[in-house]
Amino acid sequence: MRNEDFSTTITVAATPAEVFQAISHVRGWWSENVSGHTDRANGEFTYHYQDVHRAKMQITTFKPDQRMVWHVIDNYFKFTTDETEWTGTNIIFDISKQDDRTVLRFTHEGLVPAFECFQICHDAWTHYIQDSLKNLIETGKGSPTPLDTADPEPATPAGHTGSAKSICHRLLIGVPVEKVFAALSTQDGLAGWWTPDTMAKPQVGSIARFVFDDYFKEMEVVELKPYSKVKWHCLQAYHEWIGTTVTFETVPHQQGAILLFRHEGWKDYSDEFASCSYAWALFLGSLKALCETGTGTPYPAIG
Repeated sequence: MRNEDFSTTITVAATPAEVFQAISHVRGWWSENVSGHTDRANGEFTYHYQDVHRAKMQITTFKPDQRMVWHVIDNYFKFTTDETEWTGTNIIFDISKQDDRTVLRFTHEGLVPAFECFQICHDAWTHYIQDSLKNLIETGKGSPTPLDTADPEPATPAGHTGSAKSICHRLLIGVPVEKVFAALSTQDGLAGWWTPDTMAKPQVGSIARFVFDDYFKEMEVVELKPYSKVKWHCLQAYHEWIGTTVTFETVPHQQGAILLFRHEGWKDYSDEFASCSYAWALFLGSLKALCETGTGTPYPAIG
């Protein structure tokens, strides 16, 4: 019988001891929202992602430089019919030497295609193992989900009142929130769905510049919350845009991610408002295509 458990493998320029140490540093590659002991035999720890996913693990195998196994004692998913799908499964890290490199084989035993969460978990684990853990091992810096913090009260954009108008869109994107966030926050991602002539970096306070032939927009990055929120304040564009805010929020879904888009602070339901709402719908379709297929339709394909 074919083994359908999810599995992925990485090969790194590091020793087995370095790989084992990185695996044990769960907060450095998976999530900062982990409480408990992740670096000892029989250790127990809990994990959560907002109110969407919670799990409790016990380390049932702890063989330094060789093998680690987490047993999922309890699990809760907000987005599946069976909220406990991971409960009773095992998350396995097998380490072996290959010449002057080390091979890590990751297996989530019991995570199979019949699970409602399989595709989203498949894609999320691929990101955390192939990218975040691999980077932690090789560079010392992973990309874990950051510590949850309470969102501040939303501020009213400068120069606008409570009667300001907003453009809103909602769409399902068939990839995990981690991948959508990269498309919304990195220069390569933004260039792939909005305009190829993009200069941006994922840093609060930075100014992103988007050029459309002889016209450009500049946005200050005012909020970045991996992997759930990106917010810009418009500094330069058509005059009706200046002072408005653009917010992208992502919520995990069993089929990928829900994107909630808002362009807030418009003074009137003007012709530019209507045109902009239509253009955003097209470009958000480009974002969806980029995330799902690897190819978007940025300007000038849409413009």
